[in-house]
Amino acid sequence: MRITGGHAGGRILKVPKGMAVRPTIDRVKQALFNSLGERVVDARVLELFAGSGALSLESLSRGAKRAVCVELSPRHAEFIRNNFAAAGLPTENLEVRTQDVFAALPQLVAAGQAFDLILADPPYGEKNVGKRSTSFAQKLLDDANLPKLLASGGRFALGHANRDKLEIPPVWREVKQLKHGDSVMRFFEA
Repeated sequence: MRITGGHAGGRILKVPKGMAVRPTIDRVKQALFNSLGERVVDARVLELFAGSGALSLESLSRGAKRAVCVELSPRHAEFIRNNFAAAGLPTENLEVRTQDVFAALPQLVAAGQAFDLILADPPYGEKNVGKRSTSFAQKLLDDANLPKLLASGGRFALGHANRDKLEIPPVWREVKQLKHGDSVMRFFEA
């Protein structure tokens, strides 16, 4: 896995071994950032379920102003910090919060944070034919704090498995969808 564009383009990122992390593959990541285009420049970015921090590092490499990564695993958070240091990006541009995403969201709202881009590619949920999804992707869409963190004109990009059929709450308006194999990346505005 690597950073696909910007100042640190081509840098190889280290990913924790095992099945605990499913990094966003390079071609999906490249399609995501091609779709976001100039929105990334000077953006304040929030990456949820950060894993290796690949989406934040890609954002910073492409000109984002600041990125906040939320990752539950201390081991994975250390990978994010090490990847960031290896990419040679300014240390003041990244904050890594080692905590549960759903605990972090109300804290970020209470702190008055706002983000131009919210990026999430959480662990995939199971196939949910005939029942409502219980995946992390669905839980993010349902969380009342998340839209409060999106700055005016901002975008929320959410990755999920094609087999995970999500219900979109009325607070979100879908503006685009990309499909790559079993991966779907959806773009929302609040």
